[in-house]
Amino acid sequence: MLHEETGLWEKGYSRIAGVDEVGRGCLFGDVVAAAVIMPQGLILEGVDDSKKLSEKKREELYDVIMKEAIAVGIGTIDVKTIDEINIKQASRLAMKLAVEQLDPAPDFLLVDAEQVDLDIRQMAIIHGDATSQSIAAASIIAKVTRDRMCREWDKLHPEYGIAKHKGYATRQHREMLIEYGPTPLHRKLFIRNVMVMQQELF
Repeated sequence: MLHEETGLWEKGYSRIAGVDEVGRGCLFGDVVAAAVIMPQGLILEGVDDSKKLSEKKREELYDVIMKEAIAVGIGTIDVKTIDEINIKQASRLAMKLAVEQLDPAPDFLLVDAEQVDLDIRQMAIIHGDATSQSIAAASIIAKVTRDRMCREWDKLHPEYGIAKHKGYATRQHREMLIEYGPTPLHRKLFIRNVMVMQQELF
């Protein structure tokens, strides 16, 4: 998990930030990105792609990462902006905002399968959250942050089950959309086809 970081440290980079986002494929809510700079050589046991970890383990690792990290940045982009600029651009903007929050600033970025629109040397890694500790740490911070947001959104719209499915297009979520219609936190472009397809089933 430190292969890429080790190579960069050997080249003289000292503040390597892992960058990842979560919520890109959801029908509901903000997209959230995180950027994390970990100390050189530090190995975090258990850190992995956030999707492979239990909620309890993610919460535990979130606390460890926040304690050990040199810097952490979080960027969120709301539903209105997602609908205006599309989810790909919104995800990239969230990543940019997350990186811009880092203090000290990074000298290299490891990004999960994306490019950050900043003049900082960077590398996009396919499935980076499963192969780079820095990106995995960012994925955990982003996931826990958004899951906590989902629990708050669930209080506003309890009938949709957001705390359970986190806004993804589960069967329950699709059926609730048909029954109750979309909320202001639903992504209009995302739900249009889902609602048409769901209605065709009835």
